[in-house]
Amino acid sequence: MSILQGGVQLSLYIGPVPVAAPREMVESLVHAKVESGSGDAQSGFELTFELPAGSPLRTLFLIAGGGSVPLIRVVLVVTIDGVAESIIDGVTTNVETLPGQGGVARLVVKGKDLSALMDIVELPGVPFPAMPPSVRVLLCLAKYAALGVIPMVIPGILDIPPLPIQQIPQQRGSDYAYVKRLASESGYVFYLEPGPAPGTSKAYWGPEIRVGEPQPALTTNMDALSNVEGMSFNFDKERKTMPIVFFQESVSKVPIPVPIPDITPLNPPLGIVPPLPPRIEQLDRTAHLTAPQALMAGLAYASQHSDSVFGNGSLDVAKYGRLLKSRQLVGVRGAGVPFDGLYYVKRVTHEIERGSYKQNFSLARNALISTLPSVPV
Repeated sequence: MSILQGGVQLSLYIGPVPVAAPREMVESLVHAKVESGSGDAQSGFELTFELPAGSPLRTLFLIAGGGSVPLIRVVLVVTIDGVAESIIDGVTTNVETLPGQGGVARLVVKGKDLSALMDIVELPGVPFPAMPPSVRVLLCLAKYAALGVIPMVIPGILDIPPLPIQQIPQQRGSDYAYVKRLASESGYVFYLEPGPAPGTSKAYWGPEIRVGEPQPALTTNMDALSNVEGMSFNFDKERKTMPIVFFQESVSKVPIPVPIPDITPLNPPLGIVPPLPPRIEQLDRTAHLTAPQALMAGLAYASQHSDSVFGNGSLDVAKYGRLLKSRQLVGVRGAGVPFDGLYYVKRVTHEIERGSYKQNFSLARNALISTLPSVPV
């Protein structure tokens, strides 16, 4: 365990079955970087060690990177005020050495979360007779239960099993590619979130949820109350697009266009002044789908093209008092009337060094001016 600053502690677990890393390894860790997104890409990590020429740790990681060891798993746990939280649970994918001075080289270990194991072997043609999408996802995720992967699958409105005499769904590509494709077709997201206990991960397949209790507010331009090092905002209405789906009338076979809004119970407006969509996208392929399938395709496209207000910044974890988490809401205050209010945290990057713990973050929402009279602190 390494003490960073202000009572923040970092623990490293490593091995085919992750166990506490030896003291020599923890003391040689000089930098750790962890990226956590909202499902658009896999989370990843990068660990930098300073190792003397004769250190056995160098040989261990090089053997692991060469594939001689089937699986080297890495778990990073941050403890703040006695509360431990996993920030990454993944596997090593790349190891490289960098020259150093005085015989001390730098070893850089890179990896991804456990979804990397789902993307190794392609399984084309695996049949799923009479199984709706949520059941197919559960069967794909069941293979990784031994690694501590806990599925959290939310059925959609199209979770209807197809009749085997009409269609038998078959898997295309790896488990990760297939589950991601099913999520995209349902307007869902898929990601792995470490925790709650070290060595376990939650595999979430469901809608992007932008409701719930927000995290403590990010405060800027408020002197002693400020808890961020910098924050900027951008209003880009060109990113907003309204889709139009087509329903085919059963008798005349004439396609009927229907615009799809980007507002749902799980994706409410976070601002009161949404921009008018400068572009309209006609989803012509939906004319050949059933009405529920066409509706789901429209909702999926609308949710992916609804944001128009974006924020970026950085903070010091010791001053913020806790970890800022991606995939949740957070308040912003001090940025001005157009940009204050609640945001969805799209991405968080952890930058950890001895005596320093910083986070870079990206925020998004779908309109200007807060819907709340005051931002929750």
